[in-house]
Amino acid sequence: MVLALQVILVLTSVMLTVFVLLHKGKGGGLSSLFGGGVQSNLSGSTVVERNLDRYTVVMAIIWIACIIALNLMTALT
Repeated sequence: MVLALQVILVLTSVMLTVFVLLHKGKGGGLSSLFGGGVQSNLSGSTVVERNLDRYTVVMAIIWIACIIALNLMTALT
């Protein structure tokens, strides 16, 4: 069980990093590197940005839950 939580923690950490880097920055940043600057002129960019926000929040909740669960498991042993 601990190994499974550790694997989930690593995967969510990587995904959370990717999602944060894909967000539209104030000055363009890395988001414009992947076409974020071009897509900002399209009409559907607000929906994409909203969905990216949701995915980022879900990944953060899973990441925090894994940290708490791993902490509780190590405290009980």
